[in-house]
Amino acid sequence: MSATYQQAVLTIQDPHVFGVVREAIASAFSPAGAADFLKSIDRASLRVRNFEGVVEKGLLGASTSAEYKRLAPGDQGQIREFYLASLEHVSLDLRDRFFQLYAYY
Repeated sequence: MSATYQQAVLTIQDPHVFGVVREAIASAFSPAGAADFLKSIDRASLRVRNFEGVVEKGLLGASTSAEYKRLAPGDQGQIREFYLASLEHVSLDLRDRFFQLYAYY
């Protein structure tokens, strides 16, 4: 008997606001915008995995912080997970260029 992992499907309570915040993250990590986004994180002296700090500083857009705070805790968790997954899909040359942002120390 073998069991395979299957991620639970969580319903989104506010799809419109969730979509706005998700789109801001997708835009920041797009191939055209990733370098500028990482530069802004570097200028703010943050680590790329510090999602709360990135949102609070307005690095994902001026209104994204307020929109994120409107989300239910479960939706916020899914947004954080999407953000963390997105930062891992940045090209290796950019990750090397911004090594200190990705470092765990």
